[in-house]
Order: sequence, then structure tokens, then C-alpha cells
Amino acid sequence: MNITKNIGFLLLSIYLILIGLVSIAGVAIPGIIIGILALLAGIFILIGR
Repeated sequence: MNITKNIGFLLLSIYLILIGLVSIAGVAIPGIIIGILALLAGIFILIGR
């Protein structure tokens, strides 16, 4: 299994997994955590890290 070295895509994948868990299982994750994770993923993807 190959894990990406790009921090932006790694954060994006974690974000998508968390959103999936919230929608399927109803796991309560505070919105601020999801928002910060999405913001960080976007920033890292834009700067190319």
C-alpha cells in the first residue's frame, strides 16, 4: 500500500473519510474540526505540498 507524500491530499483523504463516517454512522465530530481540516487540505494542495 502506497501512502501519498503530499500533505494536502493526505488531509483531503482524512477529511473525506470523516465526512463519510459522519453521514453513514452519525458519528458526532465537531464542525470546527471538519472545517479546519478542509481548510488545511485546501491550503496544502494550493501550495503544492
